[in-house]
Amino acid sequence: MHQQLTLTLAPEQGLDEAAFRALVLNQLHLPDSPDVVVRKRRQSIDSRGRQVRVHVETDVYAGETPPPLIRHGLTYPDVSRAKPVIIVGAGPAGLFAALRLIELGLKPIVLERGSDVRARRRDLAAINKDHVVNPESNYCFGEGGAGTYSDGKLYTRSSKRGDIRRILEILVAHGATEQILVDAHPHIGTNKLPNVVTALRESILAAGGAVHFDTKVVDLLRDGDQLRGVVTADGNEYTGVGVILATGHSARDIFHLLHERDVLIEAKPFAMGVRIEHQQSLIDTLQYHLNPRHSIQTPNLGRGDYLPAASYSLVTQTKVGGVERGVFSFCMCPGGFIVPSATAPGELVVNGMSPSRRDSPFANSGLVVAITDADLKPYAQHGPLAGLLLQQAVEQRACTVGSGLSGGLSQTAPAQRVADFVNGRQSASLLPTSYQPGLASVDMREVLPDHIAQPLRQGLRDFGQMLRGYVSNEGQLIGIESRTSSPVRIPRDRNTCEHVQVRRLFPCGEGAGYAGGIVSAAMDGERCANELAALYK
Repeated sequence: MHQQLTLTLAPEQGLDEAAFRALVLNQLHLPDSPDVVVRKRRQSIDSRGRQVRVHVETDVYAGETPPPLIRHGLTYPDVSRAKPVIIVGAGPAGLFAALRLIELGLKPIVLERGSDVRARRRDLAAINKDHVVNPESNYCFGEGGAGTYSDGKLYTRSSKRGDIRRILEILVAHGATEQILVDAHPHIGTNKLPNVVTALRESILAAGGAVHFDTKVVDLLRDGDQLRGVVTADGNEYTGVGVILATGHSARDIFHLLHERDVLIEAKPFAMGVRIEHQQSLIDTLQYHLNPRHSIQTPNLGRGDYLPAASYSLVTQTKVGGVERGVFSFCMCPGGFIVPSATAPGELVVNGMSPSRRDSPFANSGLVVAITDADLKPYAQHGPLAGLLLQQAVEQRACTVGSGLSGGLSQTAPAQRVADFVNGRQSASLLPTSYQPGLASVDMREVLPDHIAQPLRQGLRDFGQMLRGYVSNEGQLIGIESRTSSPVRIPRDRNTCEHVQVRRLFPCGEGAGYAGGIVSAAMDGERCANELAALYK
């Protein structure tokens, strides 16, 4: 017998697995027997009302074997002697493109400028402790890309781009928890992602593919309108039947290289702003409608044993000086940390991440402002690279102001309490923070251009009306969050994913402007692999 149930429950019923099983068995009048399998299919938390509810869709199998949880196995053929395909970048787009190429009978050769996940940890420690940025291996560059040391958020609205379930199942088969197949907003956690990424690489190698770390692409091998390969910094040439370019949104040197080699690129919309950090207990109180008398010194007291650290999503439309702009939260990290994500010395960038348990006492989120064409006019001489130059200029300014040193060699981040920023006051002191390199109290208007600062101030006022208590001096702004997405798009054919001018070049993932997170990048990697194989296998 197979039955399906849709239930709306209190957290202690829906999120406690033993209690949930007992409730389902009681409702269906079934015995608590090993022959009865209760398997959640979908789970989401609804905190819109005064009482938090958990919505659960579940399958119940009694006296019959349930279908396999994972449809996609790990049976990859040996492609060691197959035609090679060059993949530039070992982020989710590159790794999933490689696995798909193997399934299609082609040999992926993955070139990654950064280090493997184990060696990469040393470079991250150097940023956090010594303020030293390795431009080739950091929070953005290295095995697994920017997503490896992030929250591992897997939620995406890009259902039309590919099979989301397939991507999640492949991640589970490589060590991610099965819970990502159930949660409406799944995540893996920065503490578990490195092992998953390592397992993906091992599958590629076991099938006869190749992965080369510390291998930076510096030039293209091009014959007329066809790309036959790439050149790396050590002088080696790698050729194949095609090149999948999956370098991520921070590989600025690649955008410059394409522009210099007359490979068409174009500007695309993006956003910039700051990270906002609160105590997680405050966000729990606001989102779960808890008793505010539960102070920030007693985290989790209000939300109990079952509810996870609360998250939020905020968006508003502002109008400053006659210009309308969107202001929105981005990449919210409940129970997380703020980390230094610069990719070059003399620049300062912050990003957020969370461990799988989301048990840090801090909550952080990007708060960003849409950039308009008018903002790019001072950089117009750089053509499609104008947005990239704007990003870089603000990051350099943030580094200089935060460090207080000429040249800006420190990763100390500029910061200001939220209410002080909104009211135009310098913060006399700052709050405890998860950001390891440390904070410097500044007027964020010294860092943020007016076209970001003014809409951000108005947007915060709006958010304070949406979440009472969100805008106060119990939160602080930390800057700058500038790598929300690529400011450049590499145009490609809508159907074949091939570059519109250069044949055998397949721009892919976030860096090319066609994805916005781990799952969408992975799906885009698979799509590019499919199209390349269809044309050139």
